[in-house]
Amino acid sequence: MKKSILFCLLALCTNSVTAQQLPQYSQYLRNQYLVNPGAAGVYDFVDITIGGRMQWLGFDDAPKTSYLYVSSPLSSTKTRHNPALRTSAGAFKNPEIKTGALKHVIGGQVIADQYGAFRHLKFAGTYAIHLPVARGYNLSLGTSVGISNRSFLSEKAQVLTTILGTGTDPLYDDYVANASGQSTLDIDAGIYFYSNKLFVGVSANQLTRDLVQFGNKLTNFDPGIHLQATAGYKFLINDKFSLMPAVLIKMLAPAPISMDFSLQLEYNEWLWGGMSFRNQDAVVAMIGFNVSEKFKFGYSFDYNISRLNNYSSGGHEIILGLMLR
Repeated sequence: MKKSILFCLLALCTNSVTAQQLPQYSQYLRNQYLVNPGAAGVYDFVDITIGGRMQWLGFDDAPKTSYLYVSSPLSSTKTRHNPALRTSAGAFKNPEIKTGALKHVIGGQVIADQYGAFRHLKFAGTYAIHLPVARGYNLSLGTSVGISNRSFLSEKAQVLTTILGTGTDPLYDDYVANASGQSTLDIDAGIYFYSNKLFVGVSANQLTRDLVQFGNKLTNFDPGIHLQATAGYKFLINDKFSLMPAVLIKMLAPAPISMDFSLQLEYNEWLWGGMSFRNQDAVVAMIGFNVSEKFKFGYSFDYNISRLNNYSSGGHEIILGLMLR
């Protein structure tokens, strides 16, 4: 019962301006389209990422996220993949990030996020244009436009005042009375500057908030504008190993700034592992590798370092990437 009551409070806070309203990702370094539409289409092939995340295990109805991201260039100077070129066995190396050519990219995303008594479904399409700005460097501008649907699941909610015998909860009564989902126009935008070693990006999510609504217009889900910034650089240690420090900063006023500091070690451009520190939240361990020339796999474990550690056994995230060259 203690875990359920605590999580009910956390779920209600998630709906306020004091917490993140977007899914948390631990595997964003391997596909930054997850946090920035400007990063869609960095690779010159159809890039598909399927992922699932379970957070705060140990709580009833803890956050669960499933997602699908797809991007593909429409025009570039890419070289078509030829399986006959591979003549030896061994590790399947990462595809090369190419720069120096104008490139148009389209993409799409489907996200299902449930946290406590709230569910968020998002469907969006993405367009990005990649521009060569210097030798070895490209600048990409991207935007995603779609629909977000938010709903309240009354059967998964617990009313704290009812449990304590102090009467009714006006907020709960309002959500139940207007139980139908609310859909809103959802627009994201991002800028992404990159080379084959460096990346710097800035993005903004939910730019239109709930300005354009469909369906239930009475319940206030209060989507806020989220700002995210990323940066990282890959250092070559020798011909086998590379090391990439990176940072992800997330802002939603007036909530405290969230920062992820990551360090990822890669072997032979095939196998990678690393650690992340998310301030006031978790330490993350991750590992991944290229299964074949078409498939890549990644796994991460979040160990809570906040007071949630007394109740939660951490979180897991698994991704499967499909590279259609």
